[in-house]
Amino acid sequence: MNNILKYTNKQLQDLLAENNFKKFNADQIFEWIYLKNELDFQKMTNLSLELRKFLNENFNSQLLEELVCQESNDGTVKFLFKLCDNRSIETVLMPQSYGQSVCVTTQVGCNMGCTFCASGIIKKIRNLDVDEIVAQVYYVNRYLKNKYPNDTTGKNRVSHIVVMGIGEPLDNYENTLNFINILNSPKGFGIGARHITVSTCGLVPKIKAFADLQLQANLAISLHAPNDEIRNQIMPINKAFPLVKLMEAVDYYIAKTNRRITFEYILIDKVNDSVESAHQLAALIKGKNAYVNLIPYNEVHENPFRKSTNIDNFFKALKSKKINCIVRKEFGADIDAACGQLRAIREGILK
Repeated sequence: MNNILKYTNKQLQDLLAENNFKKFNADQIFEWIYLKNELDFQKMTNLSLELRKFLNENFNSQLLEELVCQESNDGTVKFLFKLCDNRSIETVLMPQSYGQSVCVTTQVGCNMGCTFCASGIIKKIRNLDVDEIVAQVYYVNRYLKNKYPNDTTGKNRVSHIVVMGIGEPLDNYENTLNFINILNSPKGFGIGARHITVSTCGLVPKIKAFADLQLQANLAISLHAPNDEIRNQIMPINKAFPLVKLMEAVDYYIAKTNRRITFEYILIDKVNDSVESAHQLAALIKGKNAYVNLIPYNEVHENPFRKSTNIDNFFKALKSKKINCIVRKEFGADIDAACGQLRAIREGILK
């Protein structure tokens, strides 16, 4: 029995039409689920009894099971969810000045093998289905509704999405696209495309395919190194798609979409944080419609990497080369903040 959350509005329209129902019923169902926060088919009172019976017999609306909820002093909330096959994933709520931002997971484990990342400690087991990605956002919205029951402003509803959790989103390409469709649909979550950011470590063919769609969603490249020598050491994907190919894909994306791209750069002590590395990074991306998001490293005891002590100098070196950059605010420093860390601890892989 399929979960109703896996269907885009168009897919649900087609499915209903194939079963002799009206396409507009899909809009009604979406409004109940995403705008009225109702998952009980029997309570969807403007649907015919026949349609409600059909939904009950053919679909479920099961959400994820919460295993752990960690609340940080800075307002960050990390959830560990159990899936139907007893695997677990993480989702993070990050309250911002501009709204409620959620970082979602797209895979169980990750095969990209970035040596500094807790997500890759557990290799990819499978892709998440669309409903499992959608359910993360749905659950967080319910959490916010319960936390702020008297809020009528709409400020305590998920407003921004970053697809940067466990896994490589472009390695789960079709399901990620359908997830974005549901997020962006006015009958779905109604989250504007420009409030959605998809991150990739550098799957060049998928970057170009994503560019061809000309979505208004944002693209972030997990770069983390200014040259092939360093990137080969910490990001195995670079051996398949070295920087020259990655930058060609970046240029293709910018030309095709006319949108600015973000380079994510985690600063790791004595690995990629020297002033020389900053100058190399500036030369690599100079002239591109892009900015750099400098990220303090969240340490994981089981690997040798440590948070940079040279963040200010690196930032100043980039600025001196006229590179648009910021140092990202740290979230969840007092909880298991690193992506994949809570899951790995729960499963006994990390301490």
